Amino acid sequence: MTGPILIVDDEPANLALLRQILSPHYALVFARNGFEALTAAAKHQPSLVLLDIQMPEMDGYTTCRELKANPQTESIPVIFVTSLADAGNETAGFEVGAVDYLIKPVSPAVVLARVRTHLSLVSTKQLAQSYSDAIYMLGEASEFKDTDTGTHIWRMAAYSRALAAASGWGQDECFQLELAAPMHDIGKLAIPDAILHKPAKLDAEEWAVMQTHASVGYKILSKSAAPLLRMAATIAHCHHEKWDGSGYPLGLSGEDIPDMARIVAIADVFDALTTQRPYKVAWPMARVMETMLAGSGSHFEPRLLDHFVRILPEVLSIKQEWGEREAD
Repeated sequence: MTGPILIVDDEPANLALLRQILSPHYALVFARNGFEALTAAAKHQPSLVLLDIQMPEMDGYTTCRELKANPQTESIPVIFVTSLADAGNETAGFEVGAVDYLIKPVSPAVVLARVRTHLSLVSTKQLAQSYSDAIYMLGEASEFKDTDTGTHIWRMAAYSRALAAASGWGQDECFQLELAAPMHDIGKLAIPDAILHKPAKLDAEEWAVMQTHASVGYKILSKSAAPLLRMAATIAHCHHEKWDGSGYPLGLSGEDIPDMARIVAIADVFDALTTQRPYKVAWPMARVMETMLAGSGSHFEPRLLDHFVRILPEVLSIKQEWGEREAD
């Protein structure tokens, strides 16, 4: 928990009771009406708000709406603590953005359990955001190293999400893949600039060095036990494996290649072929698709490539959107 709990009630006795229940466990701040609550929330950035409904001048519903309308406070969970026990009141509370509803007189055990649960959810969200931020920053680091690829990592991540969705992945899994995919080339941080930016085809020795980026990326990312970073490590390690076993660094084939890496492989190659690189110009779309279709069953899993062809209009829309962002 990073901020205190904000308790809002116009009755001193109710504030005193909640103080007695929660103060041995949590830092607390108090407000006696909605206006004070809005000021305190902006100042203290509480982790949780316990909010009465029946207050003079600004009731709890209005206060909650105001909290949710402010970008600074919209993500703070609100629990209504009220004597209004009607189901309609409870529904109204959820409609304005509350996450829970406690009826007065409150039970100390129930208050502690509900508060503990919602603070745990806040901590989980904050941890997930930290992982997302770490992924983004590492992606930015790899872009500084390999500036010729521009917005490649963000584009191909969006392609990967679209392909995963088309192949039946759930929404949360697709989101995780989109976060992890930008890390696929993090190992290029270890590749000398003379090789990484060579404006010509690499010779055999240089190519051997370039291929090490997959194992280096895995070594960097596999230090963490976080699921998101473990996914990123697997993608970094296996996105150059090929369906027929001719890829690197492990020579995996078929379904031995993790499905997340098979998806990213298609997105990565498509983006590489459709954009300019130090060693090539952007190919016309007809040539790109001819080349990719020729790789069905050798480079790419046929099933996934069929899905990719099916959603090509969506992929091209993503490409256009990122092209406009890059131009801006």
